[in-house]
Amino acid sequence: IDDVVFAATAQVGDQGLTLGRDVALLAGLPKSVPGFAVDRMCAGALTATTSGAGEIAMGAADVVLVGGVEHMGHHPMGEDVDFNPRFISERIVDDSAAVMGQTAENLHDAFPHLTKEAADAFAVESQRRAAKAWDEGVMDEIVVPMSVFTDAGWTIAARDEFLRPETTMEALAELRTPFRTAGRVTAGNSAGLTDGATAALITSEEGAEEFGLEPKMRLVGFAYAGVEPELMGLGPVPATNKVLEQTGISLDDVGLFELNEPFAVQVLTWCDGVGVAADDPRLNPYGGAIACGHPLAATGVRLMAQLARGFRDRPDVRYGLTALCIGLGMGAAVLWENVQNGNSG
Repeated sequence: IDDVVFAATAQVGDQGLTLGRDVALLAGLPKSVPGFAVDRMCAGALTATTSGAGEIAMGAADVVLVGGVEHMGHHPMGEDVDFNPRFISERIVDDSAAVMGQTAENLHDAFPHLTKEAADAFAVESQRRAAKAWDEGVMDEIVVPMSVFTDAGWTIAARDEFLRPETTMEALAELRTPFRTAGRVTAGNSAGLTDGATAALITSEEGAEEFGLEPKMRLVGFAYAGVEPELMGLGPVPATNKVLEQTGISLDDVGLFELNEPFAVQVLTWCDGVGVAADDPRLNPYGGAIACGHPLAATGVRLMAQLARGFRDRPDVRYGLTALCIGLGMGAAVLWENVQNGNSG
């Protein structure tokens, strides 16, 4: 391993220092292996991946360990954050930009045809697909069991705790709207704030051959984009369009989409913006963050892992996309090629 790149949004306490170097040392890698930390909020792990890919593309590395971590039970979102006073005094951003749930309500305002009922229906389907993926053993290949210490002592955490397969439209309709009186965003159509860590090994083609690694997919291109901070959830739309334009690949050529689900309305906004139906079977076939939670900087590699599994289940699919919105008004999109497909390369 030539470098270790890890992300965290709350880079404080045990997530502070230079996280990539911490991971390298804690993992028992040779002390000659360097590492560094990145932060692009919800796109932290994706940014770690594209940063590592840049090293590989430049010939500076052959094998890079990338990932992200967010211990939100220990470091809540916004811990020790001190916004520059100019944000408020000069009205650089709307006050709502600092509260992700309020930005989701703003999306409902901006696109009134994206109703609460549509958001709730998407949430129910996310839970259903996630439960099906667990029942069929799909997620057992993606989630790594970990020993964790709880109030009851040591135990093995092997399954996401936030799953609610019994979710119904009727139950979601009864939930309160914490970000606005008579609003549309609820705990049921949003992702839970959870703990999580993810990791992936990325290599050059030569590195994979040298070490006998079996690649799951190839990075084709990536893009980041900025939008109005108070409409943060719009970010993946221009990012998706940008990466498709850069690579010359049509949306119709993309057979799988792994979108983060911080809020159902955010995914609906992406669907509306790029022209994909919310119930399209290509979209989040194993469920998403509404079901499993969203540990901020870790989520990007979780999307990658689910896409890699999707490629295995769908060898007929050549291209797949991972995308998510990012706090303070950004979006990320990474295009991948299925190397299990005979037309790849």
